[in-house]
Amino acid sequence: MKDKEEALRKTIQIVIFRLQTEEFGVNINCVREIVRLVEITHLPEAPGFLEGVINIRGQVIAVINLAKQFGFPPQAEYPKTARIIVTEVGEKLIGMIVDEVPQVLNIAEDDIQESPELFKTTIKKDYISGIGKLNERLIVMLDLTKVLEPHELSKIDEVAEGENSG
Repeated sequence: MKDKEEALRKTIQIVIFRLQTEEFGVNINCVREIVRLVEITHLPEAPGFLEGVINIRGQVIAVINLAKQFGFPPQAEYPKTARIIVTEVGEKLIGMIVDEVPQVLNIAEDDIQESPELFKTTIKKDYISGIGKLNERLIVMLDLTKVLEPHELSKIDEVAEGENSG
């Protein structure tokens, strides 16, 4: 009984965000900062998943459209609540556009389970680290370090280097 109580006390803090009608969560340790949607400088010859770059306090950060990366239907424009979640992927800072970041909360580690085998989604299984249960809500937990594949990260480097040398 005591072990069960101990497990309930082990919590992690997660950032909840929305893409269209879906709710996702990521461990707050993966998030460097969350910023309002600012003007994005589009880059020539950038791959489709790359929206462009932004400047945050003198640092140029590549920004991807997470909904596009996940294969969601395109939206005419971003909602007013849109934010950029800045995360560290490898040694790079990458910004990910989301529709809204409504809350940061704690969840017990034992309330996060592996995603079921039959779980159907347009999102690659590698991106999903588990399913969090919060009362009646189910939160798809993501591993943001896997959202971009190595060839996509090297493509970002190529585009950024081309931009810096021009």
